[in-house]
Amino acid sequence: MCGIVGFTGNQPAAPILLDGLKKLEYRGYDSAGIAVLCDEKITVSKVTGRIANLCEKTEDGKNVPGFTGIGHTRWATHGAPTDNNAHPHLSNDGKFAVVHNGIIENYVLLREELIADGFVFESETDTEVVVHLIEKYYQGDFKKAVIKTTTRLHGSYALGVVCADEPNKVFVAREASPLILGVGVGENFFASDVTALVSHTRNVIYLEDGEFAEVTPEAITVFDCLGNTVDKKVSRINWDIQSAEKGGYEHFMLKEIMEQPRAVKATIAPRIQGSEIKLDDLEISDEYLKSINKIIITACGSACYAGCAGKYAIEKLCRIPVHTELASELRYSDPLIDEQTLLIVLSQSGETADTIAAIKECKSRGAKVLSLVNVVGSTIAKISDYTLYTWAGPEIAVATTKGYTTQVALLYVFALYVARHLNRIDEPTYANLLETLEDMPSKVQEALDSNPHIPNLAKHYTPDRSVFFIGRNTDYAASLEAALKLKEISYIHAESYAAGELKHGTIALIDEHQPVIALCYNKDIYEKTMSNVVEVKARGADVLAVTFKHNVKIASVADDVIYVPNVETVFSGIVEIIPLQLLAYHVARENGCDIDKPKNLAKSVTVE
Repeated sequence: MCGIVGFTGNQPAAPILLDGLKKLEYRGYDSAGIAVLCDEKITVSKVTGRIANLCEKTEDGKNVPGFTGIGHTRWATHGAPTDNNAHPHLSNDGKFAVVHNGIIENYVLLREELIADGFVFESETDTEVVVHLIEKYYQGDFKKAVIKTTTRLHGSYALGVVCADEPNKVFVAREASPLILGVGVGENFFASDVTALVSHTRNVIYLEDGEFAEVTPEAITVFDCLGNTVDKKVSRINWDIQSAEKGGYEHFMLKEIMEQPRAVKATIAPRIQGSEIKLDDLEISDEYLKSINKIIITACGSACYAGCAGKYAIEKLCRIPVHTELASELRYSDPLIDEQTLLIVLSQSGETADTIAAIKECKSRGAKVLSLVNVVGSTIAKISDYTLYTWAGPEIAVATTKGYTTQVALLYVFALYVARHLNRIDEPTYANLLETLEDMPSKVQEALDSNPHIPNLAKHYTPDRSVFFIGRNTDYAASLEAALKLKEISYIHAESYAAGELKHGTIALIDEHQPVIALCYNKDIYEKTMSNVVEVKARGADVLAVTFKHNVKIASVADDVIYVPNVETVFSGIVEIIPLQLLAYHVARENGCDIDKPKNLAKSVTVE
């Protein structure tokens, strides 16, 4: 989603803003711009397309002098991706410039009011009402004008505002959209993501909803909506910019696929101490666990599919009913939730707008909320009753890989932890599954190493038509994410079907040389899935099977086979997805796609 960055200090602002915007490219965008103050004048430069175009237009910032500025990458919501709709937006008198993440829901009414007052609009965006409101309310007090403006705004926003009358100052405001302040020496920063800050400072302040900040080179002062000063803690980011660089890989996505053994180990290993799972960061009582009669897992996109994989483990081990719900649907569904419901929330960024709204709805009905997130200090982590961090490290590619697998890994850890505390499994089963979790990082490494033919398979499964994925039970859960990976980075239509449902309609889509990827890992229902593979083969499909190691029988039916390391089936979702991530990556590479920044997609979806 959109990214914002700002700087004020004693060095040229434009190069710092451009560098910050480059760090935010992974979020997805279609235009970019900067505004810099110099000699009580604001200079705005903005372009459609990539930040490289903005760097070329500004000569890497050299022709935009000044020591204070704001920058923005836009993902179009209101208005097409054009230069006029790109941020920053200027006031009619040229005195103010604004960048904005989020959506102003009442912008139509505000726009009509401002037009009636004589203001002229240059764009189709909702954001432009903000800068004209500030101009309208400005009577020499910058801070007061910004605070008064926000009282008129309905929706979500992270705002960065500069004023030509105060060239060494930036005002920022937050409501339901992430905003982080970077604390330097003789210079200070703000951004929507710490990735834009860590090359300059790792000391940050997280703004809360309804808070404002005045940022100057010497100080950062945070206020509440009444203008009262708020004391804020300075936090330390524990990773540096090298963690977010490609490290010799062609794409961030490939780097992050290859980082999964380490990421899964970081998620699992600290939580296994001897023969016990220790969740020291989870202050949840056995009494509360015993009171739960239903679990709802909610998330969006890949995180929701991680929840589908976790559902099977929790239900099988804990014997508690589990439902997975898309957060964008749950929030509007008048859900049947009460004090005996545990809501488990998954989000890599911790800022997903629909998920945040679903949390608030469910909490209002009495549910406790456990969030599994990657970003420390994120909104979802703060508003949840309990939080477990995946510790996956920064994930830059828009299409998640290690974010997904660490979420699944943490759900497996939680499932075994709860089953143990509720006495739902016997000691030998517990010991066996605990060993499976401890071995998972090495199994992930084996999954990466054991299929060197995947790049060649990608050449065969690179069609200009649909690819179908089929599987049952745990295999079906993994196939949902596998299909999403293929479609989002290669732009090939891909769908996952429960294999047992083929005869109920979808087999009508199978014809000669139709690519079908069949997940046949679950040994409990292997023969059932094989019957579905035979069905699609009889109708001419080309079948790529994904199955457990040493299963030679399947080679007599499938055209091609990918072998996956043997683990206990209930925890198979992680190792199954690894080769299918690689397949999606190599298919997209064969198609010449922009793998790290797929068209129309954003990394952190902070608007509805």
